[in-house]
Amino acid sequence: MKKNAIILMTGLWISCFISMVHGQGIKDSVLSIRSPDKNITFRFSQKADAGKRTMYYSVAYKNKQVILQSTLDLQLDNSLSEKAMALKVDQHKNWCENLLITGIDSSLHDTTWVPVTGEQAIIRDHYNAMNITLVKDDNPIYVMQVQVRVYNEGVAFRYYFPENPKGTYYNVTSENTEFSVPEGTQGWFANWAQAPYYKLPLKDWPGESERPLTIELPNGLFAALGEAQLVDYARTKFKLSTDKPSTLVTSMFGGAQLISPVGTPWRAIMIAEKPGDLIEHNYMMLNLNEPSRITNADWIKPGKIMRVMAQTTADAKANIDFAVKHNLQYILFDWKWYGPAFSFSSDATKVAIPDFDLPGIIKYGNDKGVGVWLYVNQQGLYAQSDSLFAVYHKWGVKGVKFGFVQQGSHRWTTWVEKAIQQAADAHIMVNMHDDWRPTGEQRTWPNLMSAEGIRGNEEMPDASHNTVLPFTRYIAGAADYTICYFDKRIKNTHAHQLALAAIYYSPLQTLYWYDKPSAEHNEPELEFWDKIPTTWDETKVIQGAPGQYITTARRSGKDWFVATITNNDAREVKLDLSFLEPGKKYKATIYSDDPLVNTATHVKVSSKSVNSNTALKFVLLPSGGEAVYLTPEK
Repeated sequence: MKKNAIILMTGLWISCFISMVHGQGIKDSVLSIRSPDKNITFRFSQKADAGKRTMYYSVAYKNKQVILQSTLDLQLDNSLSEKAMALKVDQHKNWCENLLITGIDSSLHDTTWVPVTGEQAIIRDHYNAMNITLVKDDNPIYVMQVQVRVYNEGVAFRYYFPENPKGTYYNVTSENTEFSVPEGTQGWFANWAQAPYYKLPLKDWPGESERPLTIELPNGLFAALGEAQLVDYARTKFKLSTDKPSTLVTSMFGGAQLISPVGTPWRAIMIAEKPGDLIEHNYMMLNLNEPSRITNADWIKPGKIMRVMAQTTADAKANIDFAVKHNLQYILFDWKWYGPAFSFSSDATKVAIPDFDLPGIIKYGNDKGVGVWLYVNQQGLYAQSDSLFAVYHKWGVKGVKFGFVQQGSHRWTTWVEKAIQQAADAHIMVNMHDDWRPTGEQRTWPNLMSAEGIRGNEEMPDASHNTVLPFTRYIAGAADYTICYFDKRIKNTHAHQLALAAIYYSPLQTLYWYDKPSAEHNEPELEFWDKIPTTWDETKVIQGAPGQYITTARRSGKDWFVATITNNDAREVKLDLSFLEPGKKYKATIYSDDPLVNTATHVKVSSKSVNSNTALKFVLLPSGGEAVYLTPEK
């Protein structure tokens, strides 16, 4: 009999209370593991209840409860497994009940890596890990691990099935992992990937909530519940427990048929004292994915792109000229260029528009430094993806926008990953549109430049919605908001629209969506978009709160691009420039709303000399914003 065991490995602290039964493994256990900075504690336990032994976990930050005791549960049905039937093995539909711990492995991981594109030039991947190996009633036919990582930014865990010749196939019918939170917690609920957000208590939800789900706890902490490395599984949203108050439960989009070795997606819980820290730390979602599988990524080029609904070759060339004038790197020919997008009869290798010389247009763009992207709907991708990307590469096309992809089920999740890989093999970049959201795949496949899964300017949301997005959708990674500027349906000021390009991260940043070159009249403030890059060396969220306002500062080289937006209310904001290099003077070019400016957009451009001791004061109009470009003075 062994009690109160302490395991110390490579500086990692895992404390365990375990009760051993000779020859049978560990019957009851309480295990805990802490983050490298020791602020976060993850606890794993097993407890007998009504004759069944169930797995639980909890999470605390600086002794404040984030996740109360919550169930870890995976439902399997291997009734079709010939191996299981031949061995007369219980099919274990309630597989996570009465599991026996047979091993505990721990490790410390601390590395850095350089993303091809990103919000930071270098990303640190630093965590303590614990792998708990379990079997069903000491039966070695099926083996499972609960794998845990505890970062300074949060925790992540998943169910993992090691390679096992005696139990290769796993038919997951549902995953019922719980997230029990303190009473009074509220969350930013979105029913689908392109839905509006509502701040709601954890009761009476009108459906399931998308991931990531950002929550505000009554103890003042913020957390984001996410899904990472969704590559061979079904998408999982969050639903309310039917019998436990203030408790969320994972809800799979159908089942998943797995072959070991394989793991479920990571269930990630990011934790922060300030909501802006969730945004700054969203690289945790990338760290939960595999390193890049693209050996030479020199062909992956970030940039700004404009949508073109061209009807003639002349229209297309006019848009390329506009792109050159405003330092856009790409243009996109949107749907129907090859025929009806929802029809399998359309051939995505043939142009269906009369007077549209696509080879000539691609050459014209290449000669001027502007690349061409093409939209292809899922019907075309599904029917032609085995050869389509190679054809486009031969044409000189730089990227493909996937449209209306099926998503959610295990089948379509694996199809999407294969299509991204096929595009990578042909040196084609990808932008995934409509209701699909990333889960950190950009690390493994950096040709995945952006994705929609957002209520953006296609639907013209208001300013309050825009201030929620950085704290929710953008935690999942780059998003293609399709920013407009001249369209009369915009509900926000033009300085607000300018600021979005710095606040919203996307290495393929769509600007001038719905706009045409004829709408522009040499507005001076457009120089902010002309200068802004789409990938960054450093990102800081200076201040803000979901649904109210946000100020974000991003650095590229020695230059900073800083932006603030407010919700539907007017607001005064102070911008402290202490993030600038001390002792250096910068020229600040400021783009602000001013109804007295005699242009259609009413944006004032002014400049002043500033340094790290300067504080700027902005008076924002309702639905307004402010953008600042900072460059060292010569």
